[in-house]
Order: sequence, then structure tokens, then C-alpha cells
Amino acid sequence: MSRGRVAPWGLCRVLRVFLRGIEARLRAAVLLPPLALLLLAAPASAASCRALTVEGADYTLCEADAARDNIRLFLNDPDTGTPLGSFANVERLLEAEGKRLAFAMNGGMYHPDRRPVGLHVEAGRELAPLVTRAGPGNFGMLPNGVLCVTDTRARVIESRQFARNAPACRHATQSGPMLVIDGALHPRFIADSDSRFVRNGVGTSADGRRAWFLISEAPVNFHRFARVFRDHTGAANALYLDGKVSRLHAPALGRSDQGFLPLGPILGVVVDAGAPLD
Repeated sequence: MSRGRVAPWGLCRVLRVFLRGIEARLRAAVLLPPLALLLLAAPASAASCRALTVEGADYTLCEADAARDNIRLFLNDPDTGTPLGSFANVERLLEAEGKRLAFAMNGGMYHPDRRPVGLHVEAGRELAPLVTRAGPGNFGMLPNGVLCVTDTRARVIESRQFARNAPACRHATQSGPMLVIDGALHPRFIADSDSRFVRNGVGTSADGRRAWFLISEAPVNFHRFARVFRDHTGAANALYLDGKVSRLHAPALGRSDQGFLPLGPILGVVVDAGAPLD
């Protein structure tokens, strides 16, 4: 008998062993208490961060599944009404809830007193209004946009489109400019622009299930930064969050960026305190 063939009696024996294994697994599942079955069925957090190199430039890319992960915005301490201003303060706030951050970054532009420049919604409550007019600076470089998070989706939506048909956002932040608009780069971006900063932004998939949070590790221009979303994540739409002050908190990477000035809005994914971080 050649080594490449299995005798009929041997094949039957293998099949019997396989079927017994399936039977044992089914029997064990029936005996599991309902709580254990629920724990086995419960999806783990999909949030994670990793290093990414594109066209010779280094980035950190964090991903979340909007249907499974708890994407939230933070601005003020609920007890004092003062701006939280740092990742450490958000972590202290969440600790009281039995939660922590899987990752977070600065979540939109803000005034010197850390009030949001545009729309800001937390837990369904609007703390700052939508701004649709053109203006100075990056925020006013139309089209700008809104990241809107619902219970099952996260979408980057152009601001004037948002004004015409605003969805019910659980959390939302407005910033600008848009980086990617329906798969195309913002029309005012220049490929060889010498305006370079450390930048961060957020992009979403066409179906709203996936959200990508990106920060550059060295100064890059808008065109190059936006191309990462368009060409390497597949984001249908992406929004610039800020530059110069861009920071990332990623405990799984042993990273929590510090800065001289406190932050305004903070955008992150929240998990249970005991949840493993990828």
C-alpha cells in the first residue's frame, strides 16, 4: 500500500472519531449554564491599534467596529463642568464606571478655552452647534464634516449634507477639512505642498460599520495624509481632526502622548476595565 492512500477501514475509523468529537462538543454545550453560553457567544471588542508605513512615512492606525465597539466623545467633567483636557482625566472618569479606554485621540478643533469650534454631541446631548459657513483656517476649508456615531454605525458626513438631513447621533464631532469625500480627495489639497504637520483624522466605511483613527508619526501634508485613508484603509469618507496638537492614547502599545496644552474634545473607544487590549 502506498503512503498516499488510506485503507477503507482506516477511513471509517477516522470518521467515527470525528463524529464522536462533534457529539461530545454538543453534549458539553447542552450542559453549560445559560450565563456561560452567553459569555461564549458575546463578541469581543474589535478595537485595536497597529503601526503602519505608507510611502515611506510612519503612522499608527487604530480600528473599531461601530456595531460592536463603544465609540464615545468626552469634553467636560460631569461633576465640575470643567474640560477634562487629558487622557488621564478621561481614564479616571471611566474608572468609576468600571470602564477604560481601548484607545483615544484628540477629537476635533477647539477654542483657547477648549470649547469645540463646531458641532459637539455627547450621549445625544448637543453641547455646541453645527457651523456650515466658510471661514479661516483648516476648519473653514469647505467642505468640512461631521463624525456621527449611532448605536450601530459611525459615518463621516459633509457638514451641509448633515444640516439638510441630520441623523440622530449618540456622539458627534465636527471638524475640517474633509480628507476624503465619497472616495475622492479634498479638491484643495496639493500633492507637493510644503505645509507639513503631525496630523490625525478619522475615516469610515461606506456601510458605516468600520471606523479608522489615524495619526502620523512625523509631519506630512494634507494630500499625503488623506491618501492613507483613500488608498490603504478603503475609507469612503474621512475627516481631519487636527494637527500640531495631535495625540494618541493607546495602552496596548504602551503609549499615551503628553503635551504642554490641555485638549478639547477627546474621541475614543471604551471597553470594560477587565477587557484584554489588542
